[in-house]
Amino acid sequence: MTDETTEPRTFTAVLDRFEEEQAVLLLESNGETVDELVIHRDDLPESGRHQDAIFTVIIDGETIVEIKYEPTETEERAEAAQQQFDRLARRPPSDDEDV
Repeated sequence: MTDETTEPRTFTAVLDRFEEEQAVLLLESNGETVDELVIHRDDLPESGRHQDAIFTVIIDGETIVEIKYEPTETEERAEAAQQQFDRLARRPPSDDEDV
């Protein structure tokens, strides 16, 4: 038997959706989605039980050590997404229109 000790891993997680009583979190590392975590919705902090909420998740092996709601990060991402949507929604002027 080998004694493999692994360090706890820290991820940014985005609440993607609810499936009945389950919350589906997308785990990110270095800005890329690397995995998915499904937990009971009651295991989330109450203030973060909404779609697109951002969390810091610490996992040690297969055990979730901590799930912390990040309200500032959640708001910043929502604002960035809205700004990008607004930019994309602006249509460029056609040849017939003045700029």
